[in-house]
Amino acid sequence: MRILVNNQDFASHRKQFTFDNQTLSYIDIGQGPVLLFGHAYLWDAQMWAPQIIELSQQYRCIVPDLWGHGLSSTMPENCRNLRDISSQMLTFMDAIGIDTFSIIGSSVGAMWGAEMALAAPERVQRLVMLNSFIGYEPEITRDKFNAMLNVIKTEQCVSAKIRQAIVPLFFAQQAKPELVEHFNNTLDSIDNEPKIDTICRLGNMIFGRRDTTEEAEALSLPCLIMAGAQDKIRSVLESYLMQDVIRGSEFVQIPDAGHISTLEQADFINQRLSQFLTPSE
Repeated sequence: MRILVNNQDFASHRKQFTFDNQTLSYIDIGQGPVLLFGHAYLWDAQMWAPQIIELSQQYRCIVPDLWGHGLSSTMPENCRNLRDISSQMLTFMDAIGIDTFSIIGSSVGAMWGAEMALAAPERVQRLVMLNSFIGYEPEITRDKFNAMLNVIKTEQCVSAKIRQAIVPLFFAQQAKPELVEHFNNTLDSIDNEPKIDTICRLGNMIFGRRDTTEEAEALSLPCLIMAGAQDKIRSVLESYLMQDVIRGSEFVQIPDAGHISTLEQADFINQRLSQFLTPSE
């Protein structure tokens, strides 16, 4: 599940961490304050390529492939929800000797990132949430996506019919054809039963996640919330709702962007991230 951007695959910066006999693949590049990235569902670390290239000049970028995605192994059996994933990520950061860090998450990456910020507020310095929502999944979308997952699990592949329904959800109306083609081909290549199982399990975790909005009221760290103006999966309204509950948070709408805004509007994202991550005088 690999989507190359600007021919950057970061192979020389790839490392592995073993957790419960499963291998987590991650990119470790740059020096300085640490940034932990969380990618979107059905994507991988490569969706952050433009940001890694830019930010690794000043920061140490740690960019894992989530279980069943990219080069990582399937999900450990005892992983049952997004809190478990956040706990695993804290263990991972301990193992590589990182105490404090900032989190930059997109979609599910922001969901487990928020769980980390709640679980270890003394360690997470800043939080960025792109195209995400930490409340309950609305019933209508939960049922819609779970029905798709049931078909994928039954067929043991992401069929052309399912791809036709899924792929457009991730992009703005005037999507870059090469991104659409890459994503479609990536989904088409998933035909490994263990990975299909992991992807479906993770999807059920995402769409059945707990509501953390009330707990998020206690967050006091700097928080940047960003949303693609044309995101079909997570509405701009949901980002406004998160801004309302996280005091002092900043909201930015990303023009002409869908769910994968890091690739659709890379320069805009890079500029906003650089501004947010730079401490004020």
